[in-house]
Amino acid sequence: MTPRAEGEFADLPLQAQKPIARWLDLLADDPYRKETKKLGGKETMRRVHAGKDYVIVYEIEKTKVLILIIRVGLRKEIYRNR
Repeated sequence: MTPRAEGEFADLPLQAQKPIARWLDLLADDPYRKETKKLGGKETMRRVHAGKDYVIVYEIEKTKVLILIIRVGLRKEIYRNR
């Protein structure tokens, strides 16, 4: 996770962290799951809704076999710059 995503995740209520953590495990196994969507038309940038209100934005780095979690937060706030 980026430092920003780590901070966002840590600031979430525990009840929100659980489904997000579950999604992080699922994405580690298959970052291209059918529930995920491309962002900006780039295959490497993706997002997934983790429950009703939260979104995980991540980037896949194929050369390193790495999934970099960029943002974690509420749907209404996730695409705003902070």
